[in-house]
Amino acid sequence: MEEIGVGGGVGGGGGGYWWWSAASTAQLALGIKSYRKGFSGDSRFMPLKAFSVASLFVGATASAAVAFLHSSGIHSVEDIKQVGANIRNGLRIPPRAQDK
Repeated sequence: MEEIGVGGGVGGGGGGYWWWSAASTAQLALGIKSYRKGFSGDSRFMPLKAFSVASLFVGATASAAVAFLHSSGIHSVEDIKQVGANIRNGLRIPPRAQDK
C-alpha cells in the first residue's frame, strides 16, 4: 500500500512538494518588492512593517530549505545522519564514536 506523505504526494521524491518551491519564490518576490518599496505611512507602524518584511525573507528561506530536503529524498533525521556518514566516508574521515 502506498503511503501519502505530509505534502500530499504519494511515495517519496520531490514530486509532491513542488509548492514548497512555489511558496518560497512567492515569499521572496513579495519580500523584495516590499523592501524596494520602502517605508510609507505612519511611523508608528514602521516596526510592524519591518518585522513583516523580515518574516517574508525568513519564510522564503524555510520554504526553500524544506523543498530542497524533500526533493533530495531527505525526510528524517536518520536520512541526514546517513548523508553525513557518506560525506565522512568520501573524505576518508573515521566514523564518530557512538555513545551507548
